[in-house]
Amino acid sequence: MKKAVQFGAGNIGRGFIGALLSQSGYHVVFADVVDKIIDKINEDKTYTVHVMDVECEDQKIENISGVNSTKPEAVDEIASADLVTTAVGLVILPRIAPTIAAAIEKRMADGNKEPMNIIACENAIRGTSQLKKAVYENLSEEGKAFADEYVGFPDCAVDRIVPPVKSENFIDVVVEEYYEWDVERASFKGEIPEIKGMTLVDDLMAYIERKLFTLNTGHCITSYLGKLRGFPTIDAAIADEEIYDIVSKAMKESGDGLIKKHGFDPEKHAAYIKKIIGRFKNPYLQDDVSRVGREPLRKLSPTDRLISPLTTAAGYGLPVDHLLVGVGAALHYDNPEDKQSVELQAKIKEQGVREAAKEITQLTDEKLLDAIVAEYEKLA
Repeated sequence: MKKAVQFGAGNIGRGFIGALLSQSGYHVVFADVVDKIIDKINEDKTYTVHVMDVECEDQKIENISGVNSTKPEAVDEIASADLVTTAVGLVILPRIAPTIAAAIEKRMADGNKEPMNIIACENAIRGTSQLKKAVYENLSEEGKAFADEYVGFPDCAVDRIVPPVKSENFIDVVVEEYYEWDVERASFKGEIPEIKGMTLVDDLMAYIERKLFTLNTGHCITSYLGKLRGFPTIDAAIADEEIYDIVSKAMKESGDGLIKKHGFDPEKHAAYIKKIIGRFKNPYLQDDVSRVGREPLRKLSPTDRLISPLTTAAGYGLPVDHLLVGVGAALHYDNPEDKQSVELQAKIKEQGVREAAKEITQLTDEKLLDAIVAEYEKLA
């Protein structure tokens, strides 16, 4: 039987990628540091994905096991796997790289020349490429040559809202019906696996940016404005007419930049925006604004969901007024339980809004920086 190792047994790992792999006939080994979750997976050998949307459905996920990702057993599991996927967050990828590298070295030592593919399913641009770089830093020269020949690292774009809704069984997961998993065709090694819900694409960057600068851009602006207005959840925030207006116009501004850059069909992209913003209204998800807004420094970085669509659209001379509101709102994100939020607010207090924004976003356009400060002050 085919085997996949899914790094990250959190809600996204269980509710999205791990579930699809199980439904595609893989035995899925969840690798995580949380022993409580791993022990429960090994005890029950099943969990339920509750699809909560216009139509609701319960999906029983079976043929699973778990392993602590810091233990030697994790290396053994990867070394005998056909596929490795991740849903751990971009900052964690370098931490799991040594384990993956050790497994590749073991495959080489064992003479296992069956192709293995590794896909980082993260909300980031070319997350797999970033993981590959970290893995290769931990490989011997012989291991690198072996990986070059037998280990594929396809990049991908993923999209599914999986909020931290508590279930009676703590490993059950609540998800929305919609999902998208676009994977780069050319980077696979060996025969491309048939996986439910996985779409093979040739121009991946267009799909990555379409998702990141539509869903993620709109989602985080909704969260930051919602938190400022005192709304607890995304669906409550987007129900506010003024927030809806700002978010929808920001998504259009981002979309106009994408249409120019990638040649998207304007009508189809407008329909895509409408579908995405409609997902924010799903009352079943109860997605907390603090969760969606977490790690603001990452989200305000030059290549991420706020600044990149801003500079892309501005670079084509297109309006960016509502994207600027989103950046101003992000700078207000104040959550004592979020390390990056604490650091953000400390920077603003020490340096002032303009200098802090300049350092974090790496913007050099003085007019854009002035406009961000103006929007920040309007929201104060």
